[in-house]
Amino acid sequence: MQKVDVWVPAGSGAHPVVLMVHGGCWQTSIADRKIMDWIAGDLRADGIAVWNIDYRGVDRAGGGYPDTFLDVAKAADQLAVHAAHFRLDTRRVVAVGHSAGGHLALWLAARRRLPTGSPLHSTDPLALSEVISLGGLPDLEATARSPDNGCGIAVVEKLVGSGRADPYADTSVPRLFPLGMPQTLVNGREDRIIPYRMATDYVERARAAGDEVDLVTVPATGHVELVTPGTDAWLRTKQLIRTALKLSQ
Repeated sequence: MQKVDVWVPAGSGAHPVVLMVHGGCWQTSIADRKIMDWIAGDLRADGIAVWNIDYRGVDRAGGGYPDTFLDVAKAADQLAVHAAHFRLDTRRVVAVGHSAGGHLALWLAARRRLPTGSPLHSTDPLALSEVISLGGLPDLEATARSPDNGCGIAVVEKLVGSGRADPYADTSVPRLFPLGMPQTLVNGREDRIIPYRMATDYVERARAAGDEVDLVTVPATGHVELVTPGTDAWLRTKQLIRTALKLSQ
C-alpha cells in the first residue's frame, strides 16, 4: 500500500506532472490507486506524467492518524527525489484528488501551514503549482457533522484520531487557511455521494480567508463520472489540468 505508480509519457521530458490521490473514504478495502488507472493513462497519452500514489487506509494496520497522512506526505515528497530518473518537471506539479483523495490533495497543498508541533509537520514539503479536488470532502469537521455524506461519519474519527485536544488542527484543510495556492473544486451537481454544499461551503470559507478558489459545477453529473475518461466532467478537468500546467489547449 505504500507504493507509487509512475506513468511517464513518450518524449525526453522534462514532463509536467499530475500528483494523483485516489479516494475510497480513506479505506483501502473500498479503493486503491488502481481506480485512477484510466484517467492516468488518458493523461499520459496527452503528454502529462502521473505520480499516482497509494497509502494505508484507516482499515489497515498502521492506518489512521498519523500514518495515513504520513504515507501520503512521503509518497508526494518522493516525486522530487526521483524526478530526474523519470524526467519529471518539479516546477510544474498539480495535485489532483478524487473524493476522499480530494481532501488529501488539498491537505498536501496545506502542508506548509502545519503547526510545528504536529507529527505531520515537514520543513520542506513538495512544492505544488495548484490543487484540483474532484468531488472532494475538503472539510473534515463538516464531514463529521454530515451523516448524509457517502463515507459516513465514523470513518472521520478513525482518520483524525482521538485522545488529542484538537484532532482537526492538522488534518482538516480549512483549519490551515490560507493555503496561498490556486485551488479548483470540480463537483457534479447530481453527486449522490458527496453533498454539493460541501463544495460551496468550502469555497466560501477559503475565499473569506483570502485564497484563490474556483468551483466548477458540472450538470447532470454524479461522482464516478469525475474520474471517467470521455465524460464531460473529465474533459473539463483535463482542460483545467493543462491550464494549471501551462500547456496549450
